[in-house]
Amino acid sequence: MTVKLSTGARNKLAGTTGFGAAFEAGVMHIYSGPQPASPDSPVSGTLLGIVTKDAAAFAFGAPANGLSFGAPVAGVVAKQAADIWKMTGLALGTAGWFRLMANAPDNFGASTTLVRMDGSVGVSGADLNMSNIAIDVGTPSTCDIFQFTIPAQ
Repeated sequence: MTVKLSTGARNKLAGTTGFGAAFEAGVMHIYSGPQPASPDSPVSGTLLGIVTKDAAAFAFGAPANGLSFGAPVAGVVAKQAADIWKMTGLALGTAGWFRLMANAPDNFGASTTLVRMDGSVGVSGADLNMSNIAIDVGTPSTCDIFQFTIPAQ
């Protein structure tokens, strides 16, 4: 259960772009099965849902309905408190992992330049905790809490 950052994300964070800005107006995909070895790897599993603001339509390259982050506090950046991060189930399955992607076209294949973050999904103790990881077609699910911490040491 360790969050993994793509090479592109690590390069952004090591440069002049912070986490919130790197992923601003991006999107999160929820998949079944185990996460790939690296966010530089192609996706695996079944796409169960696409998390956007209010589960509204999203298009890479356009900011509408993309996910937003609040100001960092003590090295922690979290989803914008007023926003509702939501998805509608696209397939039947058990959520196993997520991929957070920046708002740049992504072919979901191998890449060392795209800004991505992968993590585990569970009901507790995961990188992304959801109240229900059993996803059903047409059923809405929300991500009430999402945060990323830059370690102090």
